[in-house]
Amino acid sequence: MHPAADARVRADVARRLNVEVRGLIDHLNAVRRQAAPSIMAVDLPHRPSALNLMDYVAIRGLEIRHLQRGLSALGVSSLGRMEAGVMEHLLQVSATLGAIGGEEGEQGEQPQQVSLGVERGRAAPGAKVLADNADRLLGPVRTNRSTRIMVTLPSAAAGQPELIERYVASGMDVARINCAHDSPREWSRMISSVQAAGSAAGRPVKIAMDLGGPKLRTGPIEPGPRVRKLKPLRDPQGRVTRPARIWLTPAGGSLGDLPADLPGEATAIPVDDAQWLIDRRPGETLALRDARGSRRRLHVVERRDGGMLTEARKTVYLATGLPITAEDGTQALVGTLPSTEQAFRVHQGDHLTLTRDTAPASVRPGDPVRIGCTLPEAFGDAAPGQRVLINDGKISTVIRAIDAEHMELEVTRCKPAGADLKAGKGLNFPDTELGLSALTAEDREHLPFIAEHADMVQLSFARSAEDVSDLLDALEALGATELDVVLKIETVSGFENLPRMLMRLLGRTGCGVMIARGDLAVEAGFERTVELQEEILWLCEAAHVPVIWATQVLETQAHSGLPSRPEVTDAGVGQRAECVMLNKGPFIPGAISTLDSILSRMEGHLSKKSDLLRRLESWDAPVSLPRTGKPADQV
Repeated sequence: MHPAADARVRADVARRLNVEVRGLIDHLNAVRRQAAPSIMAVDLPHRPSALNLMDYVAIRGLEIRHLQRGLSALGVSSLGRMEAGVMEHLLQVSATLGAIGGEEGEQGEQPQQVSLGVERGRAAPGAKVLADNADRLLGPVRTNRSTRIMVTLPSAAAGQPELIERYVASGMDVARINCAHDSPREWSRMISSVQAAGSAAGRPVKIAMDLGGPKLRTGPIEPGPRVRKLKPLRDPQGRVTRPARIWLTPAGGSLGDLPADLPGEATAIPVDDAQWLIDRRPGETLALRDARGSRRRLHVVERRDGGMLTEARKTVYLATGLPITAEDGTQALVGTLPSTEQAFRVHQGDHLTLTRDTAPASVRPGDPVRIGCTLPEAFGDAAPGQRVLINDGKISTVIRAIDAEHMELEVTRCKPAGADLKAGKGLNFPDTELGLSALTAEDREHLPFIAEHADMVQLSFARSAEDVSDLLDALEALGATELDVVLKIETVSGFENLPRMLMRLLGRTGCGVMIARGDLAVEAGFERTVELQEEILWLCEAAHVPVIWATQVLETQAHSGLPSRPEVTDAGVGQRAECVMLNKGPFIPGAISTLDSILSRMEGHLSKKSDLLRRLESWDAPVSLPRTGKPADQV
């Protein structure tokens, strides 16, 4: 095609596309006028974010993929990365199309926006607003990465300040304390240790305190027998490669306190006679009939202050009160052992009953499965045909019948071999509108401590704008209006109501959103989880609200010391959020270091939805090239 003809075609296409773009601008202006009362209620410093949130939700309610393809073919921005500034992006695209189309006169006049007090060019760019908000909520960026690292503190951290020092040295930027565990006494110790470690490192470490929220769990089950099974390790041919090691210790001590230099792994078992232990000698053989009535022998390996180490070459079941006989005929009794945890075994097609009564359930072979539900409201809100998911969705059920006291469920999915239904496991009602507040009475008791000591409070089970209002009202009553607020999105209803919750929250100086991917996946289904987390990232970028990417990040490394290959890739995607959260585990310092390295490397490759073309040194050219005599970055 002749260049002049080609230019005319491009101009015609540009004018046609500009009609559509200007139609989008008109649509957003109409939405702004309709939403003016709500937007004007937001303080002027935060109003650009409220406007942009409204614009983004409005434009994502339209089908514009055909327009995107046309813009891309013309070499113009295809609107795929406009989250941080929707109207500004559309106005710039319209101006570009007008220039390509040669529009002049009235046809070439730029469309105007309904500003609602926000003058074009006066507000900071959306990306800068988001960055400033992230600095406020999560602390300043590091020199090597802009994505912060949040770490959940274990209960042990209350008495181990050196553990928190290792977390900070490894790269922790925010310490998370879960108020569902421990007490203000332990929390205070953790906070003091975090502040001391941050001061020693020369940088601030933020404190986030997570409200427990409503308890949706299975009720208790009667404790099982006080028995411990101890067995040796065997090779594939059944030969013992390592005997069972048993540390016999006087009753009344802590069964978790084994000598640090004890050879191999051992299990502590209490006995009622300390002098009997003192009288034993290495090489002696102890005899007993175990809980099954089987004859067993324990061989004394060594004795030291606080107990003695014995070995068994056959599996032995030790029970509370069971006698152990020495070679001289004297006896000691096994002390009080912890109760074993009991569970119901259920299979697909089985029926079970959730009850309002949370008395410990009885586990007897052949009896119907009945277990309590800690959420009484569920019996008034749920209905037949709705789903109930148990233990992070490991057991899927559907309600077949319900009354004020009972809920009859049918198991629709679990492992082919069945699944254990245990006490204290999470319950999810993804199809049910539960009439309860995200802020519980216990949460309200914790708020004064949080307001005094924390940098941010995290609202669990946030599902509606009313939940946000309840928390903000409670904080206002405490005079804690400057405390930053993070919404945890862990339910489908919370996801669906997120725009309204954000609009309610935008007036605060500091706010954020946590994507609780585990709970969200249970409710929404694993197939939809990727889609939902992407949409939350987009929506929060439009509202200029920082995002915390959470749940099972580097979980394998945190618990075993080595990461799995898929979770390394997953951690890299987390760089698109402003913060990534690690949960508890014995190998957390190593997981922090790994995450720090991954986020640092991805910093030059990815920013939100944009791929960054950092100079790569991974490959040579696919063909031989003449040398220019200049460094590659100067060519």
